[in-house]
Amino acid sequence: MPRKTPVAPAAPPASYAAAIDELEQLIAGLENGQLPLEALLGQYQRGAELLRYCRERLQVVEQQVRLLDEGAQGADAAAGQR
Repeated sequence: MPRKTPVAPAAPPASYAAAIDELEQLIAGLENGQLPLEALLGQYQRGAELLRYCRERLQVVEQQVRLLDEGAQGADAAAGQR
């Protein structure tokens, strides 16, 4: 039985946009159906990593927007009391 060499984890994407671009490329490759099974599994795993990265980034940005919005509402309320 051949040994499988461990695959080094891929580097995180440089940005959200880079992650989306890579995801789109992975999806195109998966839809093509021309990859061997092992490559398909690797592509799927990378896609899952990228998706997790994108979701985490979106959550961070959503939280920042909420905080900014709450701050703006607080400033508006304080200005209205003057």
